[in-house]
Amino acid sequence: MQERSSVTELAERLRGELNRYSPGGKLPSSRTLVDRFRVSPVTVSRALAQLAAEGLVVTRPGAGAFRAPERTTAAAAGDTSWQEVALSADGAADLVPRSVDASGVLVSLAAPAPGVVEFNGGYLHPTLQPERAMSAALARAGRRPGAWGRPPTEGLPELREWFARNIGGAVTAAEVLITAGGQSALTTALRALAPPGAPVLVESPTYPGMLAIARSAGLRPVPVPVDADGVKPGLLADAFRATGARVFVCQPLFQNPTGAVLAPERRGEVLRIAREAGAFVVEDDFVRRLVHEDAGPLPRPLAADDTDGVVVHVSSLTKATSPSFRVSALAARGPVSERLRAIQIVDTFFVPRPLQEAALELVGSPAWPRHLRTISAELKARRDTMTTALRLGLPELALPHVPSGGYHLWLRLPDGTDETALTAAALRAGVAITPGRPYFSAEPPAGHLRLSFAAVAGAGEIAEGVRRLRTACDEVLPAKSARLRPT
Repeated sequence: MQERSSVTELAERLRGELNRYSPGGKLPSSRTLVDRFRVSPVTVSRALAQLAAEGLVVTRPGAGAFRAPERTTAAAAGDTSWQEVALSADGAADLVPRSVDASGVLVSLAAPAPGVVEFNGGYLHPTLQPERAMSAALARAGRRPGAWGRPPTEGLPELREWFARNIGGAVTAAEVLITAGGQSALTTALRALAPPGAPVLVESPTYPGMLAIARSAGLRPVPVPVDADGVKPGLLADAFRATGARVFVCQPLFQNPTGAVLAPERRGEVLRIAREAGAFVVEDDFVRRLVHEDAGPLPRPLAADDTDGVVVHVSSLTKATSPSFRVSALAARGPVSERLRAIQIVDTFFVPRPLQEAALELVGSPAWPRHLRTISAELKARRDTMTTALRLGLPELALPHVPSGGYHLWLRLPDGTDETALTAAALRAGVAITPGRPYFSAEPPAGHLRLSFAAVAGAGEIAEGVRRLRTACDEVLPAKSARLRPT
């Protein structure tokens, strides 16, 4: 993290000094820059590479770095107004919409401005990511025989075997397909299981990225309410009967956003209901590796208890590593496996072999279990810090469930709160939060917020973020809620 900050700072300082040199003029040597700015050679190299990528500097091996020639005046912009007609013509007849609303996904992907506390992040903070272990794994992977060749379309056999063992039950490597991240796996699954125009049952609330996938495929999300024990089986059965749906997408473990875990007595019921409806259950097991230290034994994936091919299982390494470590798995039994494989081949061919090899190196190294133990303890500590800060500083925000896994809390707002206004006020106060509306496929029962504790630097930043959120709430919350604030 310190190295990354130094690179940015040095690049900024060099950028400000470029006017001292004429176009084509040579910059000081790397050794001179190391001595002058008291940074490492790696920092100098990366800063110059950043300026080269911006077109400000040209580097020549063995010769040094030079100020780039002056840029020519950009050509006048053309007229693109014709595209409005081309993109919208006959749109009403489209089974699959050509425009896609990605706003719900971008909330957790967009980096906030410097100085803003990131309570809306969907990934581990860089200090929690196993950067050294991933770098070492990638270096070892690059030296493996055939590492840069074409992999099997289904994925490397050893990696498929590893995912199968982690799913458990009777799942075999032959039933596992390696995919490029959980979002890609969910996209493949929904395309395989439901035709455009069909209903698909979803938990309510649920992950906005999954709703975006469904809608972009022309599917119609139908909500099934979730409580503290997961999806309600009776309402799930009613939804299957009322809609004729053939797919139900769920997150049985640490559900996003509620953090609920599907109760033991409901697990078999969900599988039975889906089987009787002739439907598939897409199990998004996205944060199994982000369990908290105090969670106790975890339930097995639904796929481990499924013998009839009802469950299509999605599992990923991304959440526990880095947003760029996009390696995941789809597991399915029966004829649907071939359909999933065919769709992936058409869409992406295969996951790059070096990334698969690096995944094998990472999960097979002693650093992997150490990393999982570290983030298990750290996530629990951050969860407790945020929970305590919210209860003391923002008691009017209801926290009905404190999860023992995952990376966020789900809070209910006082009745009458304007989510949009609160989100804007929070950003003005210097904290980025996630409104609850995008998590509902229909009208929400109340206003909510999702606050992430994984994307921030630590306990101090959590406390500061809650303090800033207090400022925003004082501006926006209904007057009666303000009376709940402790004096």
